[in-house]
Parts: sequence; structure tokens; C-alpha cells
Amino acid sequence: MPNLTAVSVFLLRGFSTVPELQLLGAASFLLIYLAAILGNVAIVAAVTQDAHLHTPMYFFLKHLSLVDICSVSTTLPRALVATALGSRDISLHACASQLFAFVCLGSTECFLITSMAFDRCLAIYRPLLYRATMSPETCVSLVSVAWGSGLVFSAFHTANTFSLPFCGPNMIDHFFCDIPALMRLACANADAHEAAGFAVSGCVIMSCFGLTVLSYVRILATVCQIHSTAGRWKSLSTCSSHLATVLLFYGSGSSAYMQPRTSYSPTQGLVAAVFYSVLTPTLNPLIYSLRNKDMKGALLKLYPRGPF
Repeated sequence: MPNLTAVSVFLLRGFSTVPELQLLGAASFLLIYLAAILGNVAIVAAVTQDAHLHTPMYFFLKHLSLVDICSVSTTLPRALVATALGSRDISLHACASQLFAFVCLGSTECFLITSMAFDRCLAIYRPLLYRATMSPETCVSLVSVAWGSGLVFSAFHTANTFSLPFCGPNMIDHFFCDIPALMRLACANADAHEAAGFAVSGCVIMSCFGLTVLSYVRILATVCQIHSTAGRWKSLSTCSSHLATVLLFYGSGSSAYMQPRTSYSPTQGLVAAVFYSVLTPTLNPLIYSLRNKDMKGALLKLYPRGPF
């Protein structure tokens, strides 16, 4: 870290500045965290154990659930423990590590969602070539590229953020170390760092989003050529869960990261963070299980008396 950084410990604001709301928020987020972990673990277990789900689509879904488990575990447990113990301290290096892990997992999820869009496009647009193209080797390569790209993307943002000097104040208006909240604490002009972050994030996010949109344009064009209503519905139903995840992921993430630092609002940032870092990992298992017969069947094998 640069010698100009005098702050060695940050203070996390937590879920609220009101003590009563802190405890209520902690209790609520604990329940949500448990639901997210149980739901995503169930998805991973179901896909792993059920041979009918050993397909590219569910292979990507399993890795998406693994990312969601790690992502929600990067932010919530520390915030919950800090609220319970009354200690909001987080060291500079722990803060940097948390930021690195969170950005890495978030960007990996972005690349995985793009791979899933390509998978759905190929399955509908080129069904005869689907098995040969989406081979196990191809799926592993796509997942490896997603993780590798996430690591590089995260390394840039962590270095870009923590190369700024932090001299005080050290109160982070958030329940975890996030880029917009940290840049507001820098005691130097962060415009160049913010511009660099916007440029890199814009290229990566818009590229992934553009490829996803192109995949769905091709899907819709193919579906429109299907004459039977039942055939159209069957094709679209295989994409509905993924499309819901796309809207949830990009809708919540863009509201937090695609705005200038000068217009950043701590309250708005906190609400957006709850959506993209907490609710999205919690809702993904529901999205992929409620309207998916194969997933319901696999989950019923795991939990014969469960709600599925």
C-alpha cells in the first residue's frame, strides 16, 4: 500500500445507524443468509447427484450457485458478527481482501450468465450442433475463462481503489467494503481512478450484456419461425429462468456501479447493495426451481417432504 495511506482500520456503518434497527436488520439478514446458503447448496447437490441434470445448462447453474454461496458469504457473515459483537472495525488489508473477493465473484457471475445465454441460444438456434459444440471440454473452458477473467477484473479494481490514499475519515457508509463507498473516503482527487474504473467496467459489463442481448435476439428470431404455439412456449420456457436472472443481476448491479461518485447516495448504495449482493443470490435458487420440472424432481429426491 502507498505510504500516503494513514488509515489502517476502517469502520463499517452496518445495516443502520439506529441501534434498534441494527439488531432488526441483523436478524432479517441472518434469515436471508441462511435461505441463500440452503437454497444454493440444494441446487449444487441436486445437479451433482441427479444424472438427468448432467447437461451444460445445469453445469453452469451449479457454478452460478457456487459463486452465489461464496459471494453472500463474503459480505454478510462479517457484518452480522460485527453487529452482534458491536465491533465494526475492519483492517485495511481485510477490507482490500473483501473487496477483491466480492468483485471477483460478481464479475465471474457476469461471465457465467453470458455463457448461459450462449448455451440457451445454441440449444434453440442450432439444436443439431448443440451436443457437439457444448461438449464437457467446452463447458469447463467457459467456466475457467469466467473465473480467470473475474480474477483479473477484480485485481484491477482492487489496485485501482486501494492505490488511493486514505487519511481519514475512516467510516464506510456501508455494511461491507465496496468501491463507491471507499472512493468517497479518499483524501486525494479520485476522478482519474473513477474514470479508469468506469472505462474498464463499462467495456466488460457492456460486452457481456451485449452478447447476452444478441443471444436473446437470435433466440426470439428462431422462436418466431416455429409454427406451433406449444413449440414456441417450450422453447421460451427453457430461457425464462435465465432471463429473470439476467434482469435481476444487471438491474441491481447497474444502479450501484454505473453512476458517478459525485451523485452517489449512501442510502441508495445500501439499498442497491442489498439487491445485488444479498437478494440476487437468495432468489436465484427459487427462480431456477419454481418453474423447472427437472430441477423440482431432483430436489424432491433430496427433500422428499420439502416444499418443492
